[in-house]
Amino acid sequence: MVFSGLAFIFHFFPIFLIVYYIAKPKFRNIVLLLGSLVFYALGNPVYVPLLVVSVLINYLIANRIQKIYALKREEAKGSDEQEEEEEADDPDIEIIGFDKADEIVSSLPKERVHSSAATIWLVAALIYDLGILCIFKYLDFILEATDSIFKTGATGLGLALPLGISFYTFQLISFMVDVYREEVPNGFSFMHFATYATMFPQITSGPITRFGEVSETLSRKKGVNPKMLEKGITYFSLGLGYKVLLADKIAALWNDIWRVGAYGIDVGTAWLGAWGYSMEIYFDFFGYSLMAMGVGMMLGFNIPVNFTEPYSVKTMTSFWRNWHVTLGRWFKDYLYIPLGGNRCGKVRMLFNMLVVWLLTGIWHGAGYNFIIWGLFLFVILLIEKLTYGKWMENTRVIGHIYMIILIPISWTIFNITDVTQLSEYLLRMIGVPLEGMVVYGFNMLWELIQTYWWLLLLCILFCTPYPMRFFKRYYKNFLVKLLILAIFWYSVYQAALSGGNPFIYFQF
Repeated sequence: MVFSGLAFIFHFFPIFLIVYYIAKPKFRNIVLLLGSLVFYALGNPVYVPLLVVSVLINYLIANRIQKIYALKREEAKGSDEQEEEEEADDPDIEIIGFDKADEIVSSLPKERVHSSAATIWLVAALIYDLGILCIFKYLDFILEATDSIFKTGATGLGLALPLGISFYTFQLISFMVDVYREEVPNGFSFMHFATYATMFPQITSGPITRFGEVSETLSRKKGVNPKMLEKGITYFSLGLGYKVLLADKIAALWNDIWRVGAYGIDVGTAWLGAWGYSMEIYFDFFGYSLMAMGVGMMLGFNIPVNFTEPYSVKTMTSFWRNWHVTLGRWFKDYLYIPLGGNRCGKVRMLFNMLVVWLLTGIWHGAGYNFIIWGLFLFVILLIEKLTYGKWMENTRVIGHIYMIILIPISWTIFNITDVTQLSEYLLRMIGVPLEGMVVYGFNMLWELIQTYWWLLLLCILFCTPYPMRFFKRYYKNFLVKLLILAIFWYSVYQAALSGGNPFIYFQF
């Protein structure tokens, strides 16, 4: 089930929303948890037990870590009280500072209560979460790669990828590390955690949400806000339009070119296809993120923003600050900074960046092209950081031209999973002829431009900041509401005609 599907729009979500609003606030977490499991089961029923077990294991380990910290604090408190009594019995000792042992304990740095036992439990949780992810997502690739090199005869297990496993695994890991860092309140309830971990607005393709960003709503201190409902409907409708009217339509451009293949296209057509796919993946993923935010708002949650005008920037560094924001934040907070970030010299910074971008590529998929993609980004970002990045940010035109070239190259590497076909397509983008090729030439390019020029112009317009700024500012205006309503119903009409297309990031 997908947000842009008619089954979700007219069956699942309206029924769920009615039940959710009718329920008393204290029961809404139960409704959301059960509704999320039903939503997941409708899309991936075989792996519902895996999701439930993962939630249970992470909850038990997190609870155990908090109990270890509580015990350590009690021990520290008792030790400080004993020291106070000894100091009080000694008339030669002048007592200065705090009057109460509780204040002494609360003033201790968090490192004081950390213990090897808590670290062991955290490592156990990470091994389980990452182990499950590796088994389902990477084991077949590893076995096949090993066989191709060492001729081991090993074959893949053919395991289907559980829906959203990359996203909910990273979300569980963020929660466990936050518990270890004592950034999660003590005594959090299982219901709050399970609801957070399985929330259907973001379980399949993110955004990757931290517990603290939704904990207040989970505590049900606030009811459903009519303003958030109105805004949520707006975001959902716009996201639906981005997905159905832009992403799904411009996808046909890439499909037309890919059917011909690298051997049948000229340089211009190769670049046109790369630009077309760049538009498709942007509006597909941005559309999903807007719909997820909209659904979250209708339920009373502020799901974090995942895109902040990434196609309007002037460097690849800025691009990855604005594209898939929550994934970048995850790698920064839970990998790059713990590795030392840029605080340990240039050599260590280079190593840390290499690890982050290599793993960013691998996180997106089990394939050589994703490894190449991650390394490509690492090289570009490192060059920008060490040389022309700051200068490029201050240019008016050159930076945008630079990104018009780099973005489609990047997404071409991301898109074409077969390394041989990828190399052939990239060679055609730079004009290198391929042996035995039969090029359709300018006629094909002109036909594609005649067919898709209006759609390309629309995509270019909606890649700029101005449409979203307009809707955010004027969404309460009556005429704008009519426009949003028209976008919604026309998107529904087009979705009904096409039968619906899955979101690209579902495969990750």
